[in-house]
Amino acid sequence: MTEQPPDRILRLNAVLDRTGLTRATLYRKIQAGTFPKQVRIATRCTGWRESAIREWMRNPMFYQVDEVR
Repeated sequence: MTEQPPDRILRLNAVLDRTGLTRATLYRKIQAGTFPKQVRIATRCTGWRESAIREWMRNPMFYQVDEVR
């Protein structure tokens, strides 16, 4: 069985670098439900799960956020 690396939390700049999106486009896609939502790390600090970003990058055109999570 292959061991999965631990799921890391990526901050905004890392997500922008990996996806090639602009900040405005990223937040527009979050509002539309076509990009993973942020995870609250602290009171004024959020990030994204690396696994969610990888999933989005596999097929960004047809990605939809699951509301069940």
